[in-house]
Amino acid sequence: MSKPSRPAQSSNEAPLDDLRARIDRLDAEIQAKISERALCARQVGEIKGLSATTEFYRPEREAQVLRKVVERNDGPLSDEEMVRLFRELMSACLAQEEPLKVAYLGPEGTFTQSAVFKHFGHSVRALSMPTISEVFHEVESGSADFGIAPVENSSEGTVNHTLDMFLTSPLKICGEVELRIHQHLMGRMKEIGQVSRVCAHAQSLAQCRAWLSQYLPNAEQIPVASNAAAARRARDEGGTAALASDAAAEVYELGILFENVEDREDNTTRFLVIGRKLFPPSGIDKTSLLISATSTAGPGVLMHLLDPLARFGVNMTRIESRPSRRRKWDYVFFVDIDGHADEEPARQALEEIRSNADLFRVLGAYPKGVFR
Repeated sequence: MSKPSRPAQSSNEAPLDDLRARIDRLDAEIQAKISERALCARQVGEIKGLSATTEFYRPEREAQVLRKVVERNDGPLSDEEMVRLFRELMSACLAQEEPLKVAYLGPEGTFTQSAVFKHFGHSVRALSMPTISEVFHEVESGSADFGIAPVENSSEGTVNHTLDMFLTSPLKICGEVELRIHQHLMGRMKEIGQVSRVCAHAQSLAQCRAWLSQYLPNAEQIPVASNAAAARRARDEGGTAALASDAAAEVYELGILFENVEDREDNTTRFLVIGRKLFPPSGIDKTSLLISATSTAGPGVLMHLLDPLARFGVNMTRIESRPSRRRKWDYVFFVDIDGHADEEPARQALEEIRSNADLFRVLGAYPKGVFR
């Protein structure tokens, strides 16, 4: 009896088989290179004789590596996707001995937690804290290696609590993260007409002010400590909806009633990475300062204090005033400039400002975010 004949191979199957075989070979090569890179990373730590994971983590070196990733990228993956892949690779390599511990404003499902993973990758140990103050205290005590806290929103401005912590905290700014913020209306109800109240962080309520006024004009707006806390409350209370991220909707098992209800399409929050030490220049850096003029100075004191920036060609990108808490009607200024405090021309300008200031502190000199 003759053997049954095999079905004829379609004209597309042979090229597909070749491509799949090539992908398999590439996967094996990539895996071998990842293992080789992880071994090199481990050897770096052994050569330096490092006993603390925080000494192994170098934000300036990471920024340089990620910038090279962008320079080399010719597609088809976007620069942001390539950076995300390499950040996760570096995160996994760093966590071989012990994962970094990073404190953030919780609970689980907040935008701040998303900023942790964007900056450090998913191989860190993320520590949820109930307040910004406790994020700082966790890092100060050494219970966390680093912390992340929101500092400003493109629509609603400064998060004053974070700035005020630097008035008394010895911590330094080690990096920054910008996160595009999408606010979703979520809850256990099936339709928007069943929403009696909306809970969210005060900043989120403000970011969605016009949408809420148009679509939920009669709903009570309740500010809470975080959007994740709002999602948790929406899970537990009938008639309560929350403004929060898709991550919060997943964690607290809520249905999303409306997506992207923020008033501005470019709604973005900037977060600060805080740690216990300053780091060397990365090549493309930013410096944050805390300064104040002498209380006895006359008119134009702030202009004269900051004049060295203009004379040395240093760009000031941001300035905020806050009460000093030393005496009434006394203020300090938070200033961001381009450049690293240890490099020219910023170094010369800052030396002159220091000599004329009543208060002068370098809060941090750190890499600018790879994606802004």
